[in-house]
Amino acid sequence: MQLNLVHDHAWDVSPDEAKQIQERLAPAVTETSHPGKVETVAGIDVSIRDDVAQAAIAVLALPDLEVVDQVIHRCDVPFPYVPGLLSFRETPPVLPALEQLSVTPDVMMTDSHGLAHPRRFGFACHLGVLLDHPTLGVAKSILVGEPGGPLDSEKGSRVPLVDDGETVGAVLRTRTDVNPVYVSVGHRLTLEDAVSLTLDCSPRYKIPEPTRQAHKLSRSEP
Repeated sequence: MQLNLVHDHAWDVSPDEAKQIQERLAPAVTETSHPGKVETVAGIDVSIRDDVAQAAIAVLALPDLEVVDQVIHRCDVPFPYVPGLLSFRETPPVLPALEQLSVTPDVMMTDSHGLAHPRRFGFACHLGVLLDHPTLGVAKSILVGEPGGPLDSEKGSRVPLVDDGETVGAVLRTRTDVNPVYVSVGHRLTLEDAVSLTLDCSPRYKIPEPTRQAHKLSRSEP
């Protein structure tokens, strides 16, 4: 995949500088409908072991969710763990991994948040804005906000994820009687697009298949 960075900035920054970068780039996030049929989705995940970050990307083809490409990139952990600044820890390992892909995915799905973030600029937003590429975040826990009502137990049930009166994502049941996931826009998708795609990618498990496969890959032994 050829990377064309639309925005760029330093990565060796302090937490305060990182927050300023998020605030500066957040207005660049756009919520627009995907213009065509989504045929490939790249799941993205990063695992940390000691001082090594292992970024993994698995590209799956819809509708059968067959893995058509997968890559790993390892490097030193570039940024400390700071809540709300995950993108500064995970983007530097992910960008070189994306360059190794032989296909350009239609959409990128991160195991993290997008707009459902204190500064409305989670990892899915950061990656999407840097590359001007459609992205969404599917997280396992809430970072900000709360469900906007009770959630039914059936697969496909959803309620808004609301923070300070603003809908920042969706609480989505991907399996009946199993805890939900938290879906939010990263860039160049609508929330409806993101929810629909998450369900399309979750035929059997709670975690969508692209990020499930990427997570397994990110934890594989060198």
